[in-house]
Amino acid sequence: MMHLERLAVVLEIAGQKGEATVADICAHSDLPKPTAYRLVHDLVSVGLLEPVARGRFSIGMRLKQITQADQSDAALIALVGPTLRQAATKHGAAFFLSRLRGRNVEIIQVETPDTGVSFLHPGLGKRPLHACSCSKAVAAFSPDLIAGQGLEGRLKAYTEFTLTRVADLELELEAIRRRGYAECVEEIERGMCSVATTLGREGPGASMSIGATGSTRVFTDAYRAEIGRVISDMARTLSSEMKWDTPARAPQSA
Repeated sequence: MMHLERLAVVLEIAGQKGEATVADICAHSDLPKPTAYRLVHDLVSVGLLEPVARGRFSIGMRLKQITQADQSDAALIALVGPTLRQAATKHGAAFFLSRLRGRNVEIIQVETPDTGVSFLHPGLGKRPLHACSCSKAVAAFSPDLIAGQGLEGRLKAYTEFTLTRVADLELELEAIRRRGYAECVEEIERGMCSVATTLGREGPGASMSIGATGSTRVFTDAYRAEIGRVISDMARTLSSEMKWDTPARAPQSA
């Protein structure tokens, strides 16, 4: 409990002052300098504090994302769900919302067509970072998810199309950043495709993605490009409605 209390004190001081040095933290608390240094280092390492200048720290993006707005699953689904539902009916495909939770990307909501057409449901829950469009879209704008994890030799092959070399995955993530959306073409399941884009390139939107899934018969190269433009437009609209400053970029023309 004492350790948690000390962490809370450091965060309170940094939050109240806007920016704080270790000396500031010591001056406004009873923490010895070595302890304050250690606590600041721990908080920076998990994104709750971030360095803003030499020796100065402010509240980190991760904590801001938790506290500055209601980004609970329920709140996000209430905001994004109607847009996905409209798209599902219009395009006759399942549309989904996913988010980064810890170091995994999870699909938290799926909207399906109400027109009686046949569709593929992607399911809910965790998706592999290297083999699903919703995860690859987030990973493209969250480089720490891939870097430093020692993934070489640990990427599971779900089909013969799954990327299992880190170098190939990094090239794919670079292509996603240029294109503006991610694709999964039979990489996690034969016969199944999906397209996804983040709700932003930075900030909270970069940790969430929306997309659509369907069969390879329907999701041809041309159709995936069309859906890529559709979800990119949706992402920009949603990002604007949520008052986030960095909406997803429109796909580049071929």
